[in-house]
Amino acid sequence: MDVGKLLERCRRGDDLAWEALVRTYQSSVYAVTRHYLRDAEEARDTAQDVFIRLYERLDSFTGGDTFKAWLLRMARNACIDRLRRLKARPPGADVPFEDAQLSGTDDPEQNVATEARNRLLRRAVAGLSANHREVLMLKEIQGLKLEEVAALLELPLGTVKSRSNRARLELAAALRQLDPSLGAGTP
Repeated sequence: MDVGKLLERCRRGDDLAWEALVRTYQSSVYAVTRHYLRDAEEARDTAQDVFIRLYERLDSFTGGDTFKAWLLRMARNACIDRLRRLKARPPGADVPFEDAQLSGTDDPEQNVATEARNRLLRRAVAGLSANHREVLMLKEIQGLKLEEVAALLELPLGTVKSRSNRARLELAAALRQLDPSLGAGTP
């Protein structure tokens, strides 16, 4: 669906268009908030806040950036604001980390293997530097172009390219360290 037409329908008050817009981008916004906040409940609350802000600011999107990059920048900024507030007033108790994902198959063995790979990948990504994790998440997971990542992070394109390459190398090294069998057969 054409995002420009969808946005125009949303601006005219079309509830179905708004629902379609939210459904299209809710998983990307949640992934960004989850990445920054590292807590499922905080991430859900912040993602919801992002969509409220989006609704209030639909007219401010001029089309200069791609809509997804603009929306994810809004999500990132909301997370930074949320982290500042949490730092000023920390919660009374930490919420346990839970990251349940359902696999799409009926094969229990394949589900176990997929979950094991996902756990390994999450551990490796968690060990990356914050800058590398951020670029990797935006580029590889959210599918943004390097130019969009640079604009979102307000960094020079060369810096983003460098971080992206270093992040991939750092991730590969971390994966090999966590599971030496991954390095088998490579020169």
